[in-house]
Amino acid sequence: MGNYKVAIKSISQVTPDTLKIVTNKPAGFNFESGKATWITINKGGWLTEKRPFTMTNLPDSEELEFIIKTYPEQAGVTKELLDLKKDDELILHPVFGAISYQGEGVFIAGGAGITPFIAILRDLKQKNAIGKNKLLFANKTKADIILEKEFEALLGSAFVNILSEEQLPGYTHGRITLPFLKANIQDFNQQFYLCGPPSMVADIEKILHQLGVNKSSITKEVF
Repeated sequence: MGNYKVAIKSISQVTPDTLKIVTNKPAGFNFESGKATWITINKGGWLTEKRPFTMTNLPDSEELEFIIKTYPEQAGVTKELLDLKKDDELILHPVFGAISYQGEGVFIAGGAGITPFIAILRDLKQKNAIGKNKLLFANKTKADIILEKEFEALLGSAFVNILSEEQLPGYTHGRITLPFLKANIQDFNQQFYLCGPPSMVADIEKILHQLGVNKSSITKEVF
């Protein structure tokens, strides 16, 4: 797969620091749910600055969708994305990614680490195959929860939020720990999908091993 130039069709806000960018989908740009691509802004001064972002649309969609956490305090690519508008162009590079669906299990995400799971869960819903999948989602505050309403509709009570910097009714307060996992997972003999900051993924993987989860049952990616 080579590189593809795409035009932005729309940009909207998902959370205070997260954008949804929709572009056209070029012929030949194929991928499976959960995969990402390297993106360059097609603009002077940015052509050598590649960053990885996940496709959150279904693979058979006629458009591409990216949900991207921005860091306006940093003079980087995501800050520049905040200034883009309709018809500005991005360059897509080859598809990559460690996350692929291996069967029913528990998805554990931190912040923007949710993005590989969005298309996977949407795809399962389209196939009427959500089954017993569960999502544990860690964020700082309620306002940071990406697509909260959609996940509630997809998963119902199998969608569990934990907030580290805010205490609210109906939301667990704290971080993902061994007691939290034991309280929210009844069966550790299933698939586990992890995505989030490196330290978080490493800590959760260590806890899962302590709880008897085999390495072969863990699919992970860091960002």
